[in-house]
Amino acid sequence: MRPAAFLVALSLLAVPVMAQEPAAPPDRPLPDAAQEARAQGLFEVVRCVVCQHESVADSPAGIAGDMRRLIREEIAGGATDQAIKDDLVRRYGDYVLFTPPMRTGTWLLWFGPALLVLAGGAALIAFLRRCPAATAPLSPDEERRLADLLQSETVRPDPDASPPHDGR
Repeated sequence: MRPAAFLVALSLLAVPVMAQEPAAPPDRPLPDAAQEARAQGLFEVVRCVVCQHESVADSPAGIAGDMRRLIREEIAGGATDQAIKDDLVRRYGDYVLFTPPMRTGTWLLWFGPALLVLAGGAALIAFLRRCPAATAPLSPDEERRLADLLQSETVRPDPDASPPHDGR
């Protein structure tokens, strides 16, 4: 392989490493302790839209840092907690909150797990209540033919069967 082609191939391997998201700028707490406490409380109830399982307080993603900065700016500007949540929902959708609002579009999120449990319980009860199929007793003619077969030598016991355990 030529040295130039080797260098090109090597540089192509380094592209994914350089394409990583830049680190979020460090957080700057609000100077007012009460406002910072409000911001920290909101950070815990807002989901990171990149990580999706972490709050913006715990997420190292750059967008989580942007969301923390936005929340602090809105608190410093005098916005209420509900107004900040409404703005985040407007920007990112209901999924941004760990507890989405109760409305028609989120009924499945709120009631879906309970419906699944109820459906599973109903299926279990239906399964347990199902009666086993009752077998009809043998007719006297069938009982006589069965007794004849058992006494004839054409029916031999299974050599792999275990002996009865009733002490006979």
